[in-house]
This record gives sequence, structure tokens and C-alpha cells, in this order.
Amino acid sequence: MDFLQKGMKTKPQSSFDEEFDELVDTFGHVAGVHSLTSRQKAKKASTAPAPGVRDRAAQDALSRLGTEDESRENLNFSYQASRHEAGWLRDSLGEFYEHRWFDDVLRLVKGGKEANVYLCAANPTSGVPWLAAKVYRPRMLRNLRKDHIYREGRTDLDSSGRVIEDDGLLHAMRKRSTLGLELLHASWIEHEYQTLLKLHAAGADSPRPFARGHNAILMGYVGDAVTAAPTLNSVDLPRRRVRPLFDRVVHNLEILLACRRIHGDLSAFNILYWEEEITLIDFPQAIDPEQNPSAYGIFVRDVTRMCQYFQEQGLRVEPRALAGDLWRKAGYRRSPQVDLRYLNAEDAADRGFWEQVRKEEEKPG
Repeated sequence: MDFLQKGMKTKPQSSFDEEFDELVDTFGHVAGVHSLTSRQKAKKASTAPAPGVRDRAAQDALSRLGTEDESRENLNFSYQASRHEAGWLRDSLGEFYEHRWFDDVLRLVKGGKEANVYLCAANPTSGVPWLAAKVYRPRMLRNLRKDHIYREGRTDLDSSGRVIEDDGLLHAMRKRSTLGLELLHASWIEHEYQTLLKLHAAGADSPRPFARGHNAILMGYVGDAVTAAPTLNSVDLPRRRVRPLFDRVVHNLEILLACRRIHGDLSAFNILYWEEEITLIDFPQAIDPEQNPSAYGIFVRDVTRMCQYFQEQGLRVEPRALAGDLWRKAGYRRSPQVDLRYLNAEDAADRGFWEQVRKEEEKPG
């Protein structure tokens, strides 16, 4: 069965062109989506260190604001990308191609609010037949709501995973200057990559990370050559698999907490189902339960959304009680409050969560 027939929706290719065209018209360029003339000018300008910038990561970020390795101009993929999307892919995936991680981009698997996922034919040296390339959308086209909430308590990382300590860079990030936004973008991606490394090493059901670039992550692909694994919400789950899969998700929640991670956006939409097994995906917003002041509220929301799916499959479970038990078992202090800033009135799952909270608060005693 084709992946798109399983209920997963991808954005029409024409809309990518429309978004990119609008962005280019408005802002003049996006990394990897600008003219050769502007790229040459930017490359020439980037050869001199920026005033007041002492950190190599900052210079790397500045150089990428308007440059692209011209050797990647000749990269051609089987996937028929739109004009601007092709430039975006060359800029984001070119370094992986040059290091022989993959040989071809075959097709778009999924278009999302923050990133697109592409199926790649892996180079034989990688040891796997396919890889999934998660390519982050240009920052100005991203649609992640309130990402500052998930940054609370986070350490800012550069593209090499090092903690950013330079006062000038930290100031740029606080001011959200062009450089600061580029650094924030890199830190956001690096946090997802580091989370994937940590979870894979701990035995979680999550994609194996292979490599990280300035705007993309290469990871294990779930599916086969023609069919990508559907998300759990689109699957007619056999009744015999309901309880075992629920227990497996709970086991993964325990691993996450043991690794000092909370997913932050867990639901049946972020769990893949393939050959009767699950894979948790999408971790850029993952938080540290010891550092984020609203960690417990976010965790309760994750557990509630996950439980709602299994309740619809006929399983009887109390999400708030389960969340509390898992939290205490992991040794974390429990806050009784759920921060309502994390709820979206337009999201059915969030509305259901809010209604459940209200009902429990109205119970006598």
C-alpha cells in the first residue's frame, strides 16, 4: 500500500514554490535559494571575520547566511523538486552527498510544519539500503508555535554540539539578530540530534541518527522502497496489538525520563507503525525535566494525548494517574499544575485534555 494512501498528507509541490517565491520576493534570499550573483557577493563578503565575532561557530553561521558551495550546483536527484526546493536541498544535503552518506534523493516522504522528510538511497558504505533526511524548512517558513517555551532551561549549542559561551553570541541570540536567529536555528537542530543519539544508545524505539548537517539530520528510515511507515493515528490497529503497543510506548516514556528527556509533542501522529512495531519520531522540542520549569505539565500533556489514542482503541487507562506514577518512578519532583500556555484551542487533542482537567478539578474532595 502506498504511503500516501495510509492517510499521511504531504504538501503539494506547487505550494513549496509559492512559499519560496513569496519569501524570496520579500526578503531577497534564503540560504540555498538565491542567485549566483548574490551567492558570489556573499561568499566574497564572508571571507573577512565579522567585527566582534570571536567564535568559529558564529563565523560558520554568518558564512551560511548567503553562501552555498558552488560544487553542489551540479547535484541532480531523482526526486523532481521545484526550483527553489532543489536549491534548498542542495544546500541542506550537499555535505552529506559529498561525504558519501547517500547517492540519491528518491522522493518526499512527508512535508511538515517545521521540516520535510525525504527518502534517500544510501551509499553502500552506510550499511543500510535507505536513509531518511529530515531537512528543516527555512526559518522564515517554519510554523512551530511558541518554540521559546521549549527552549526554557536549555543550554544553547553550536553546530558541533558545543555549549555556546561567547557573550557576543549569546547577546545576538537574545536580541534575535540575523546571526542570533541563525544560531538559534542551529541549536534547535543540534538538540534534536543529541536527543536522538542519547535515546538510540539507551535502546529507545527511535530512529538511529547517522549524521547531522547545518540544516538537516540523516537518520534511519522506517519502511521499504515504495512504502514509508504510516503514523499510528492512521492505522487500523489489530485488537491483539493494542495492549502490547501501549506497554511499549510506556516503556519508551520510561527510557525518555531516564535520559532526562520529555518528548514535548507526543501523540499518535508522532509514532510510526511498521511490521507491528513502533518508532517515536520528531524530537526537536524535547525538554529536560530537571531544567524546564513547566516540565511536568508538558509531560502530562504528552501522556494524555498518547492515552487518548489507546482509549479510542478500547483500552481503559487513566492518563494523569499514569503520568504521576511514571514521574515519581523516575525520581522527579511533581508539580500539580498544568501550564495552560501549552494548550491550543484549535487542537482537538488539547481541547480534550483541557476538558479532562476541568472535570477532574470539579470532582468533590
